[in-house]
Amino acid sequence: MQQVVKDLIADQVRTVFNDRGRGERPIQRSSDGLFAPNSVAWKVHGEVTTMMVGGIAALLMQMLHPAVLAGVWDHSNFRNDMQGRLRRTARFIAVTTYGSRSEAEQAIERVKTVHRTVTGTLPDGTPYAASDPSLLTWVHVTETYCFLEAWKRYADPAMPLSEQDRYIVEMAEIAKRMGCADVPETYRETVAFMQDHRGELTVGPRTREIVALLLDPAITNIAFLPLQRLSAQAAVDLLPRWARRLHNLKASTLGRPVVHGGTSAAARVVRWAFR
Repeated sequence: MQQVVKDLIADQVRTVFNDRGRGERPIQRSSDGLFAPNSVAWKVHGEVTTMMVGGIAALLMQMLHPAVLAGVWDHSNFRNDMQGRLRRTARFIAVTTYGSRSEAEQAIERVKTVHRTVTGTLPDGTPYAASDPSLLTWVHVTETYCFLEAWKRYADPAMPLSEQDRYIVEMAEIAKRMGCADVPETYRETVAFMQDHRGELTVGPRTREIVALLLDPAITNIAFLPLQRLSAQAAVDLLPRWARRLHNLKASTLGRPVVHGGTSAAARVVRWAFR
């Protein structure tokens, strides 16, 4: 009976992260990829629940940049397929972390090809391009930071700073291949980078519409609903205080023990199902 329950949970998770209608299957782990099996990236990216929380938090951070927001607004079908967007991001992370070197390099080139077509003009007339190294770096830094913070909060609160720095260095390898510039290579540099760019960030009606969809997406898998709800609030709690203020989002405060305990429990259950 225990194995049946484990299989059901694992199957639900695979359904969420793999579009079976398009023939997608879980990425097979390869020892000849961009990262070795003993890398910090293999460990951090292998935790489904923390990656969900970190992924939502990263998008909340990324949408604060007007040019990144414009690229999503003008060139994405996020209104009709927010889960698809999240799934594609998760799959890119999985391929570049666990896939073979050729699979990872092909995935990076596909994304770079798409980025070259994402151009436009901000409402104030400023041109933008998704291939702009500074925009790519903002996306990379916020994503790396949020994945790491989610891992520390819900999987390894005692993670040494040296190991955090190692993760930042590993992820910088992907960033450089993507075309990022001046990529931070320590945890402290990562935090400083975000602080230095706060003056470029803003929130408007477009931001609020995307955030509403992120935090309350259309549910296509009812069995996954509790984890989605928990992940959304956990992601808000994960944001730096200044980012929550910009979004006008509230931390769970009195309910934080429930959110933290529920998310931690969900992480343990999913970990158990895949053990």
